[in-house]
Amino acid sequence: MTVVALLSVAPVREGSMAEDVAKAVEALEDFDVTYETNPMGTVIEAEDVDTLLKAVGAAHKAVPGDRVSTFLKIDDKRTSTSSAREKVEGVERALGRPARSGTGDEADDA
Repeated sequence: MTVVALLSVAPVREGSMAEDVAKAVEALEDFDVTYETNPMGTVIEAEDVDTLLKAVGAAHKAVPGDRVSTFLKIDDKRTSTSSAREKVEGVERALGRPARSGTGDEADDA
């Protein structure tokens, strides 16, 4: 089984949060998960929900501050082993093109 989740962790304050978000992302390295960060959050994959929740807890705790906001959306499809990439590929097959605007070269510049 593969559990896929969307995680967003950030301190509640003004200004850039990049350094604090980086601490949350770095905390994921201590767990058996794969992840990809995008402008709205981080997609995480784990073999089971327990591993996922431990990683998410560590990411949440890694962000300093008086107040930290964490959003977590979990897709725990227990009858499938599809990865996040395979889910995107399914959408791309239905579209007949990559699932992003433009030529896709923009992603390579990031």
